Parts: sequence; C-alpha cells; structure tokens
Amino acid sequence: MKTIGLIGGMSWESSLEYYRIINEEVKAKLGGLHSAKCILYSVDFEEIERCQAEGDWESSGKLLGDAALSLEKAGAEMILICTNTMHKVIGYIEEKVSLPILHIADSTAKQIQKSKISTVGLLGTKYTMEQDFYKTRIETNGIKVLIPSEEDRKVINKVIYEELCLGEVQQSSRDYYKKVIKGLVDDGAEGIILGCTEIGLLEIKPEDSEVPLFDTAVIHAIESVNMALEK
Repeated sequence: MKTIGLIGGMSWESSLEYYRIINEEVKAKLGGLHSAKCILYSVDFEEIERCQAEGDWESSGKLLGDAALSLEKAGAEMILICTNTMHKVIGYIEEKVSLPILHIADSTAKQIQKSKISTVGLLGTKYTMEQDFYKTRIETNGIKVLIPSEEDRKVINKVIYEELCLGEVQQSSRDYYKKVIKGLVDDGAEGIILGCTEIGLLEIKPEDSEVPLFDTAVIHAIESVNMALEK
C-alpha cells in the first residue's frame, strides 16, 4: 500500500470526509483491521482564502507547494489536493515535488465517461465555475460543461464560504442547490458535478436529482485508494 499525502484544511470540514472515505474504502477492499497509510498536511484556510479573494494565486500556490514538499519529505508516495478550487495552482505544486498528483478533475471526468454522459452541470466556488482551469480539464475529455446563472453562482459560492466551510448546513441552502440542479437539467445537463468538496455536506441524495450526481470528494478519495493499492 502506498502512502497517500493529503493537502487538506480547505476546509477541514471536507478534509475530514476525505479521511473517512479513504479509510472506509481501504477497509472495504482489504478487510480486517486494514486502514489507509496516509499523511495529512492541513493548512490554515484563512490564509488561502485571503489569497483567493485578492487574486494572489502565486502566494497560495507557493504555500501549497511547500505543503506538498513537506509531505514528500515525510514519506508520502502520492499527493491529493483535497479541494477543487486550489487545483488552479497545481503547477506550483508540481514544481516542488517529484510525486504523482492525482487531479480531481481527471478522476471526475473518468467517472462521467463511464456513465456515457456528454453534458454536465458544474457547481462549485465562483472560481471553479467561472474560470477555465477546471472546466477545460473536464472538457478535454469530450464533455460539455454548463454552469448556473450569475445570480445562482453568487448564492452557491456564498453558501460554500459562509456556511459549509464553517460546518453549517441549512435546509434552505440544500433546497436552493436542488433548484439550481433542476435548472441545469432543464438546460440539457445529463449529470451534475458537485465540484466543491464541501457540497457533499448538504447531503443532496441521488433521489433529489433527475440525473446522476458526481461528488468530487468521494470520487477523488476512492480513486486515491485505487492508486495506492496498485501493484
């Protein structure tokens, strides 16, 4: 079993889910008392979010690059960035380490392709929905990406930063997300990417959507276990 290096804390609420899912998957695959070999470097999200808001991606990239280097020195054999948005700075991380980095968008696109879906709706932070670093990665796999309206994007982003990242889950927000999902389906989405690792905290179930939901945190975590157990 390879040792998984996790760059977490963005937010720690979703990093907790990564740890749980990874260990549950290892147990399911290996049985007995098996658990994952993993090392977590949890950053201070306040610093990262400040860089995001100021558009200072270079500084945040260097912070995560240093975190990845620390993981490599500690014995990690692969790297997971436990957030969708910060894959924007993956280049800075790749410069710092020689380890393979499992890209969350690649893992997600792989699952979408298995479902024979060609058009998806994307929910996430405003950076993930509006900028190209994530959408393009999905689209290079022959998958069309739809995003919500500007007003819906504002609300989705606000819920992530002002509620979910703080561990707050409100029924009104869950209902709003379900409404946005229905709108994307009406626009032609055959599946929905829950493209922020906190969105799963809303517990939107498959029965809440007419089309398949792709929870990126779950997909990413499980794929990391597959990679760690490869012979």
